[in-house]
Amino acid sequence: MGTYIPPGWPAGVHPPGSEEFESTAVGWLLDVVPPDYRLHGVLRRYPIALATMARHHSKACVEGAREGYRTARTELAGVLPPHAVDTVLAAYRKEGARLAETARAVDLVERALRGEVFTPQMGQSPAAGPEDMEPEEAEPKPGGAKRERKASGGKAARGKAAPAEKAGAEKAGAEEGRPGARRNSAGRGRSDLART
Repeated sequence: MGTYIPPGWPAGVHPPGSEEFESTAVGWLLDVVPPDYRLHGVLRRYPIALATMARHHSKACVEGAREGYRTARTELAGVLPPHAVDTVLAAYRKEGARLAETARAVDLVERALRGEVFTPQMGQSPAAGPEDMEPEEAEPKPGGAKRERKASGGKAARGKAAPAEKAGAEKAGAEEGRPGARRNSAGRGRSDLART
């Protein structure tokens, strides 16, 4: 069986563990960062350093596109006609999606360079698409369930919340008046107090 390639893996980068993985990863990462990064030999010698810089750069590009999208109407009002502003917003949406996809791919390459081995998620076929990736917001999450299990040295307990998670859930439940909410000294939930 071949090496599993996770959804969102960049085209042109060979699979992790293959003979050409590191050299193709370096070439791809150098295309992600500004051209002047090629002048620094240390980034070719230490691909993890390059991947780290590429992660920061791609994340900043995503944030810049978000900020530009949020402020485009006010910054361009009166300077461009309304239909042109709408076209600029469409360009931000398209490029923002591309930048977010690149940021996710950089994260995958960096994790592979650090030695992480990718495996399909439960119920996920090896040929799964990007929509089957671990849930992410527009930017990559640090860590994840897989990393937490690795760090703890074993599998996470299923169906049991950690004490901190349980306390957080109780606090959230108390604020919303749900069952299992923390009770005050009179035995009533906070939502009961709001009604009296």
